[in-house]
Amino acid sequence: MTNPTRIRATVKDGITEVRARMSHAMETGQRKTAAGGLVPAHFITDLTVHHGDRVVLSAQFGPSVSANPYLAFKFRGGAAGERVRVSWIDNKGESRSDEAEIA
Repeated sequence: MTNPTRIRATVKDGITEVRARMSHAMETGQRKTAAGGLVPAHFITDLTVHHGDRVVLSAQFGPSVSANPYLAFKFRGGAAGERVRVSWIDNKGESRSDEAEIA
């Protein structure tokens, strides 16, 4: 299991800004070990961000995204005290979902 996703969400003038850092190795499958063997690919493939029941961001990632990906975006709506949820699934079937309150 990976560390929790660090999420910060703030609202100003009806626009909510979400910043998230996911803790994930994001191995491309092209890196070699000291013994010369390939490190197996292991990366996030699907990411979804919910505000309540509404999907505010859906993305597909590939092996070219760096380790511990950082994501920042804005959406209309949201109010202080409401929650956003960041969920991801990787190519090995592991998943994680974390929430934060909008400040």
